[in-house]
Amino acid sequence: MNGKTSRFMATDVSNIEQLAIDTIRTLSMDAVQQANSGHPGTPMALAPVTYVLWNEFLNFNPADPNWPVRDRFVLSCGHASMLLYATLHVAGVNGVDADGNITDSPSISLDDIKNFRQLGSPCAGHPELGDAAGIEMTTGPLGQGVGTSVGMAMAAKWKSARFDRDASNLFNNDVYVLCSDGDLMEGIGCEAASVAGHLKLDNLCWIYDDNNITIEGETDLAFTEDTATKFQGLGWHTVTVEDANDLDSIRAAMQSFKDTFGKPTIIILKSIIGFGSPNKANSHAAHGAPLGVDEVALTKEAYGWDGSQQFVVPEGVYEHFASGIGSRVGTVASEWHERLEAYTESHPNEFSQLSAIWNDELPAGWEDGIPEFEADEKGLATRVSSGKVLNSVAQVYPWMIGGSADLAPSTMTNLDFEDAGELSAATPGGRNIHFGVREHSMAAICNGLSLSGLRSFCATFFVFTDYLRPSLRLSSIMHQPVIYVMTHDSIGLGEDGPTHQPISHLASCRAIPGLRVFRPADANEVAQTYKTLLIDQSHPAMLVLTRQGLPTLDRSQFGCASGVSRGGYVLRDSEEAPQVVLIGTGSEIHICLDAQTRLSEQGVAARVVSLPCWELFNQQDKEYRDSVIPPEVTARVAVEAGIRQGWDAYIGIDGRFVGMDSFGASAPASVLYEHFGITADNVVAQAIEQL
Repeated sequence: MNGKTSRFMATDVSNIEQLAIDTIRTLSMDAVQQANSGHPGTPMALAPVTYVLWNEFLNFNPADPNWPVRDRFVLSCGHASMLLYATLHVAGVNGVDADGNITDSPSISLDDIKNFRQLGSPCAGHPELGDAAGIEMTTGPLGQGVGTSVGMAMAAKWKSARFDRDASNLFNNDVYVLCSDGDLMEGIGCEAASVAGHLKLDNLCWIYDDNNITIEGETDLAFTEDTATKFQGLGWHTVTVEDANDLDSIRAAMQSFKDTFGKPTIIILKSIIGFGSPNKANSHAAHGAPLGVDEVALTKEAYGWDGSQQFVVPEGVYEHFASGIGSRVGTVASEWHERLEAYTESHPNEFSQLSAIWNDELPAGWEDGIPEFEADEKGLATRVSSGKVLNSVAQVYPWMIGGSADLAPSTMTNLDFEDAGELSAATPGGRNIHFGVREHSMAAICNGLSLSGLRSFCATFFVFTDYLRPSLRLSSIMHQPVIYVMTHDSIGLGEDGPTHQPISHLASCRAIPGLRVFRPADANEVAQTYKTLLIDQSHPAMLVLTRQGLPTLDRSQFGCASGVSRGGYVLRDSEEAPQVVLIGTGSEIHICLDAQTRLSEQGVAARVVSLPCWELFNQQDKEYRDSVIPPEVTARVAVEAGIRQGWDAYIGIDGRFVGMDSFGASAPASVLYEHFGITADNVVAQAIEQL
């Protein structure tokens, strides 16, 4: 027997607490073994702290898992997913249907656990939002859980500041996170911790599984920092628990979090991965693969269990959780609903907003916030018109909240109307968030705000989507309607040069399934973009906006900008049947219009199509798509200051593309467009060559 674990082998199976803990462990081992895939070691190590947290501290109501003011539990180390599934099962969490109604079925059944990592099972390899009640977010990419948890904690503080009145005390919920070495090694972990410390989020508790093991071996191969000192420097309260099986020490650490004000808390939990396994505990062999049938049996025997039985929930375990978290939080929830009923009578306006938030509804009269812009030859940069629309919309959308990665004056995303305010430790109800130069955590925080019911937005230069892509991808996987305002969209930003000029970014963002990428051509397309994306509350949206000014088109002479809602539309047609179709987005639409005029002068009939959102256009029926881009007109030119990738779907492999195939350069925008051949003359030439 491994000497490192022998001192933990004897267990008192008459102790219901130990029995509950070991049930979580054995269900996890059995599921991983049956799937022949997964991570058993971390659930075995963290079962005690998960048990104490859920049964004694977490304000989560198993009978009503969507209770809007529940504490949030985030498994940032998503590879340990069986820890969550087993806990949801033994805690008796009710299922919820697609409409949010509580069902008669459990959130996670024993059969679900037996089908761990199988197609259609809610017990996916990593927790997936929407698969089962009690899964608060999709985790797996390390660092995303800790980053998103900061947004959840901010949202709880924001709601309290905005809605708590008198002694209502409706919003005092906490956010708990189980995280791993990998979560803290990833850069987003430090970014998020810095924000949380700065904002003094004392409703946030990270529980760090300090087990000294990584996939390659022991953590000191690459990770030797003093975590406690680091987090103290970031403004956190730190507590160390030397033995992850010492329940009283865990309870004391949890209470220390509850008693701490003005600082988030990190509990550094010294654990043994694969706890109880005679031959694999405390080694990377327990991390990312099943223990093996024989080792599972030996481990169960070490727990005092029958090693020959699988998927066993001993008598008394369900009842223990029912009398613990079930009874405790049931009482808390009942008292809360009484306070809410009184609040409904005394503060009807505030309750109306809360009801809309909880039911994913848009605020009444939100469309009044969509402005219409007069025709203007000089026009506005689309980042400027976006700022005007954003402010107009946010005034009638009281729970719209967001900010920029230290670029608000450039991205035009500051909310400057009365009562918008700055979000800070002293004013947690502000609507302008200063994320600092932290794009990755900015996007993750916006996911957390969105998961809490707020309509979040974030902004930076388009080229810096490279820094936030993992969180952007999760926005789409989780169907969160986060608004990404990305400015300085092309070589049109000019003198800052190729480091700041996006070239491949449109193609790479369009490649993310479910993300709606909009590149509007003028102020009214910007306004219609906001109208379109606000209605869609199940997909993230990205506005890709110019630094340079663009004319505001006279819509009496051009197609209606409401065509944005269909992704693409005929902006201006030829008087006769078109011989060539010119398709563009954003700033290049105006090059297309100039080229159309020149082609007309040469007797060539050209149609101009604005295609601001490919994803929406592709969803339209074939009849509509063919009416915009007629299949019989094969002479086509696409114009966009990015790469060609993706455009062949609209112009065909023989179509012509006027755009970029290299990085940019440092020069004024007009010089760069001429230098790279993105001109009306070139568009005309490419069109005529196809006729």
